[in-house]
Amino acid sequence: MPTGMRGGVQTHWVQMGHGPRKALLLHCSLGHSGGWRGMAAELDDMLDMTAFDLPGHGKSADWDGQSDLQSLSMDIALDFLDPEQPMDLIGHSFGGTVALRIAVERPELVRSLVLIEPVFFAVAMHDRPDLHASHETDLGAYYRAMEAGELEEATRIFSGFWGDGRGWDDIPEPQRAAMIKRIRLVHAGHPQIYGDKAGMLSSGALERIGHPTLLIEGADSPRYIAAINDGLMDRMRRAERAVIDGAGHMVPITHPVDVAAQVRGFLETVPEDAPSLP
Repeated sequence: MPTGMRGGVQTHWVQMGHGPRKALLLHCSLGHSGGWRGMAAELDDMLDMTAFDLPGHGKSADWDGQSDLQSLSMDIALDFLDPEQPMDLIGHSFGGTVALRIAVERPELVRSLVLIEPVFFAVAMHDRPDLHASHETDLGAYYRAMEAGELEEATRIFSGFWGDGRGWDDIPEPQRAAMIKRIRLVHAGHPQIYGDKAGMLSSGALERIGHPTLLIEGADSPRYIAAINDGLMDRMRRAERAVIDGAGHMVPITHPVDVAAQVRGFLETVPEDAPSLP
């Protein structure tokens, strides 16, 4: 479990798998690199996987509170990528938005994309204006708790909506404490995922992505994920989609075997030496 400077941040990462093709894995907000172990075990023979802890997560250094979190996460990821050998990028939730941005800004480094429940809300809100009202209904209490500094209450609401299905009291206390400590990192990603600060949507960059892409979602996830993936399917040239029955937003952790099967089937269609299309 090495650590070192990546993207100007003291970063912790893990290596998993002994396969012939290299992949970089990017986890969700409030998660850590270890969350990939279940899925990675199923792909051990296919992939040589690197998974790092995002800033402020796991054993990586804290976020500085000022940098754009998505940009900083992308800079770290870029230090793991090889300009001589494009890699498969696999991202979950916020990590999926980082992977998507790398494909937009540094397409030559990417062989394929697997975006698991990517939370690029700007797409859904653009295509489905009706979702603004339902978003307030679903998560208004979370935002009010954050504004009031009631971090435990905000984390409880957030976990109930985006978590793995466990009740708040069923989550071990050390895990709850870690989530509360990091809940501000969720807000730190909002300028990019809600506001499209990098211009991935407004510039038409999504339509220019030429990489083979697999979009994965849980059948029981909040409605916003389906709307996001609808929008990505409409825009991306080489995207396909898989839905995991009985799963929610934390599908790579709750259903690692099912997710790995979808990833394996998809990557079998992408040659190791597949050219990266501009």
